[in-house]
Amino acid sequence: MGNVKKYQQRLFDLGFDPGPIDGVRGRLTIRAIKAFQHVNGLETDGIIGPKTLAKLDGRVKGVRQTKILNDDKPWLDEANRMRGVTEIPGKRHNRTIMDWARDLGIWYRDDETPWCGLFVAHCIGSQMPDEVLPTNPLGARNWLKFGTSCDAVPGAIVVLWRGKRSGWKGHVGMVVGTSATHVYVLAGNQSNQVNVRKFLRVGKKSRVLGYRWPCTAMLAPRRLAMSGGISTDGKEA
Repeated sequence: MGNVKKYQQRLFDLGFDPGPIDGVRGRLTIRAIKAFQHVNGLETDGIIGPKTLAKLDGRVKGVRQTKILNDDKPWLDEANRMRGVTEIPGKRHNRTIMDWARDLGIWYRDDETPWCGLFVAHCIGSQMPDEVLPTNPLGARNWLKFGTSCDAVPGAIVVLWRGKRSGWKGHVGMVVGTSATHVYVLAGNQSNQVNVRKFLRVGKKSRVLGYRWPCTAMLAPRRLAMSGGISTDGKEA
């Protein structure tokens, strides 16, 4: 969040209004980045990549360049910011979850309706407004038609099967790392919460149906995200 606040301040100082200097990469901040990029003859993708960063004087005071370049996966940053969001059983509903659907114009009854797809739609839609979401993003397996195919790299949208591979039930989230046998997934509606769980990704019992990458994002790395020491918020799902 601190890095976002620093480049929000830099944009503001240069005359591009990012909205509140609050460390949240919202629509006003994305609009300010795009306006800055347009004026400077850059690709207007709303992402602080190397060329945009160079135009912002190469660095924002107090932040190393490598840190700012983490903005190449803003949807994953938003997902991490939402960790711990939990549905409310009964007649009350978590306003945060309900607002995700409202902001995207998606009809959504209550937070006890499966919301893993809604969570991913919020993270992509709020941070990548030019990205085309799948038809009915609430359906987890519909994300197999999203973006382009990629490897199990951090930020990749991973689609998993539930029940049986040939059925219609599914689950969707974002890759945060892998081991030799499992993929670590940050997702919503995992024990009714946004958290990290691990799923088998190799062999006949692999839960993975596919990995997808946003079309309007910087290109995905072409290698697996072998990551040790990742902690989960529960047992294997």
